[in-house]
Amino acid sequence: MDGADGARLVVFAPVDNTARVAAVVRRIGDAIALGLLDDGEQLPSETELAGHLGISTVTLREALMALRQQGLIETRRGRGGGSFVRAPARPFDLDERLRPLSAEELRDLGDHYAAIAGAAARLAARRSLPGDVDRLRRSLTEMTRPDAAPRMCRLDGRLHLEIAAASQSVRLTREEIRLQADIGPLIWAVHDEPGARRAVHAQHARIVDAIERGEEDRARDVAESHVANAVERLIDRRLAL
Repeated sequence: MDGADGARLVVFAPVDNTARVAAVVRRIGDAIALGLLDDGEQLPSETELAGHLGISTVTLREALMALRQQGLIETRRGRGGGSFVRAPARPFDLDERLRPLSAEELRDLGDHYAAIAGAAARLAARRSLPGDVDRLRRSLTEMTRPDAAPRMCRLDGRLHLEIAAASQSVRLTREEIRLQADIGPLIWAVHDEPGARRAVHAQHARIVDAIERGEEDRARDVAESHVANAVERLIDRRLAL
């Protein structure tokens, strides 16, 4: 799974049944702001995108209209036409995204995500193949490169997807995709706060080391702690608003 494929899995996973237009707008808007979808990238066709997201084409068109009004996509007609990403003029605003969420909602999301991430890491330590570990190692190396900063959100998400895939559990991988779509952008953003990146990379490395050594309990514990620490930082920041 490469970075582009991993990002698309997260961005285009089905949305919840409630407030679907707003959910699609938020999902795609966050993905654009965080660089999971690149400037100028073409979105799938309306039929294909609606199918990925589990919504009607009417609902999708409403969401695309809202995204056009926000200046986040543009639609071109004719041959080679479609909806194309436009990078936002301003960066992702973490505080703006946190305001509608209560500390209780963040903690509940975080508890669920930590449980899924922990279970995926534990099973990856038991079931991963040499090729799975090689992919995790390549992702860790890529995240330390000097030019990785603009792509760090994409790389963060890809690593977590690769860990879930290494668990050999289709259901866990699907749940990882869904939860990344719900809370992933917030966690990735808080990971980029000053002073956090080195600690986050050390946590990632400990998870991968435990998976490679087959240390199931340690892989689970470090993965759960990794998510829980990020959520606690999010809650502290939300309470400070």
